[in-house]
This record gives sequence, C-alpha cells and structure tokens, in this order.
Amino acid sequence: MAIRGVGQNYYQDNAEAMKDVNNAKKFALDKTERTRKLSEAEEMQIFKKEFYAEIDKIPRDRTIANVAINISEEAFKNMKADPKYREQMLSVIRRDMTGSVAPAPDCSMVITVGATAEDYRADSWSVNNDSEFYARSQNSFYKKTRNKNDNQKELLEEYLDKRARMKQLQQEDFDEKAAKARKERSRLAKAWGSKQQMAAATSAYDANVMMETSADSDLLLG
Repeated sequence: MAIRGVGQNYYQDNAEAMKDVNNAKKFALDKTERTRKLSEAEEMQIFKKEFYAEIDKIPRDRTIANVAINISEEAFKNMKADPKYREQMLSVIRRDMTGSVAPAPDCSMVITVGATAEDYRADSWSVNNDSEFYARSQNSFYKKTRNKNDNQKELLEEYLDKRARMKQLQQEDFDEKAAKARKERSRLAKAWGSKQQMAAATSAYDANVMMETSADSDLLLG
C-alpha cells in the first residue's frame, strides 16, 4: 500500500530516526569493543613488564657472558591465564641462568619459551662463535650482554675490591705496630718508674747511713 502526504513524511522521519538510533548503538558497541581490546592490550603490557622485572632479578652465572630470552605471544597469553605455568617458566629460566655452563668459561645462551612446557629450550655455545647468538637474539624479549662497558665495570669493581683489601691490611699492620709501641712505652715507663724508685731508695739509704755515721762519731768524740 502506498503511503502519501503527511503519513509518508512521518514514516520517512521515523525511519531516519530509527536509523540514527541504530547507528548510535553500533557506534557505542564498537567503542566498547575497542575499549575492551585496548584494556586487554594494556593488561598484557603490564604483565610483560612485571615478567621482565622478575627475570632481571635473576643473577646469571659467571660462565654466562651473554643471555637472550625469546618468548612467543602465545606463551605470554598462557602464562597470563595460568599463574602456575608462569611460575614454572620462571623456575626453569632461573635454573638455566644461574647454572654453570661447563666446560666453556664464557658462553652465550638463548632461552626459548613457547606455548607449552615441551616447547621450552635453552641453547648455549662459546662466545668465540657468537654469530649464532646475535642472529637468534635480534628481537629477544630479554637480552643482556657482557660488552666492553661490562668488562670495564668488572675491572673497576675488581680494582676497588683489591684496594679495599689493601687498605684493610695496611690498617691492620698499623694497628699492630701501634699496639706494640704502646706496649713498649708502658714497659719503659714501668722500668723508668722502678729505676726512679730505686734511686730514691738508694738516696734515702745513703742519707740514713750518713746520719747514723755522724751520730756515732759524735758519741765517740763526746
């Protein structure tokens, strides 16, 4: 049935209004969805920062010169969803970073964390063959290397440690000599005191003898 006149205008206006309402609802839903996705992305960034901080607390063994950790996005999602998996991965990372990589004295290590525990692996090799390390660690989530600055820092720390030990030995030697000097001064003071006492006693004795001798002479002359 055809709609004409006022009825047609009402219908068109109503249709336009409904269209605007639907567009507004769609816009609101799209905005909510974008906000939700943004929130999830922000939560993942926070999770990654916290995980990085946990790894950074782990001291690496002296035999490990360079270390890199590659973590897939699927691994991050699973660790975020399952705290037990997160702790399991932190545990094996800690085990491999703090363990000695014998027999090589200086090694490079690349750790790979995947979606499951079976995907985890840790590879290491001598620093003399570091091309493999740098090729596999270009986009690593975590990476620490012993570069020239690190070596200078270690040398400085070693120098400061040696200087502190030397100062301690010098202080101990000074304290020992000072104690011996105090002991010797005390001995000499006691010896001097005894000598002075002996001299005083001798003088008193001599004076007493002289007085007695003089008295005897007076008696004899009288």
